[in-house]
Order: sequence, then C-alpha cells, then structure tokens
Amino acid sequence: MSFDPYTSHWDPPPPRSPQSSPHQNVPARPAHDPFAPSSSPSYATYPWQPPPAPPEPPRRARERTALGHHSDLRILRTAYRWQRRVATLTALGYFVLFLVLSAFAPSFMASTVTDGLPAGLLLALLQVPVTWLAIVLYERTARRRVDPLADLIRKQAELDARRGETR
Repeated sequence: MSFDPYTSHWDPPPPRSPQSSPHQNVPARPAHDPFAPSSSPSYATYPWQPPPAPPEPPRRARERTALGHHSDLRILRTAYRWQRRVATLTALGYFVLFLVLSAFAPSFMASTVTDGLPAGLLLALLQVPVTWLAIVLYERTARRRVDPLADLIRKQAELDARRGETR
C-alpha cells in the first residue's frame, strides 16, 4: 500500500502477476538525474532558500582618482575658510572695538582729537575705510590662495571629462 498525501485514503498497490518479478515494474533510470547538482533550477524552489548570488562584475584596472579628490577639495575649502575669516574679522573686529569703546570708555569717545572733533565720531567715520580694507583683503586672498586652487581643480575636471569620453 502506498500513501498519497493529497488524498484522504490509501491506494492499494497495482496487481502483480504471479510470474512477474518485483523488479520488472520499476521504471528505467531517467537519462537526466533530477537530483544532480547541475540540474538545480535558476530560481529558489523553497522559500527558505537564500536568493542566488549575483554574478561578480568584471574587475577593471585601478583608475586615477576622479574629479574632486577629497584632499584637493579639503585644501580649497580651507583656503576659502581662511579668506572669509580674514575679511570678516577685519570688518567685524573693528566694529566690535568701536562698540566696546562706546560702552566702556565714554570719556575716551567724548574726548576731542582736533578742533572739536570727538574721537567717537572719528572712529565711526573710519568704519567706512575699514570696510573697504576688508573688501581689499578678501579680493587679495581670493587671488593668492583660493583662485589658483579652484583653477587647478577645474583643469583636473576637464581632463577627467576628456578621459571619460575616450572610453
């Protein structure tokens, strides 16, 4: 008797003739073995099986670091940061000095420098040239430190773009 899990009853075995051998009804072995490892399907047959690993991409030769190599950009950011600090501290530093003197040294600010011109008014009028000085320092540090680095990175980007087109 054999058991079929999809039915609710037992199926009797097929009748055998008395002269037949028990091995005559066994089918011949198939030419293709379904349990051989090479015959596994390309999809997962059971839900608990992990998905097949994707094929590895072909390896290419190591290339030169592309545009925006982090050290180049870090140097450029540092130069730009230095440029902003110089200009900002020049203008704001003078203004803070003026405010501190106004608050804590009113006698100095009220003192006359020449023919009735108080020191406070002179320092207030000097705020305009100090702002111009901050602009000049900003432009100077841009020309000396930031612009050459930006040009170098720009040229490297153009070279990388040309190299990318030829591939």
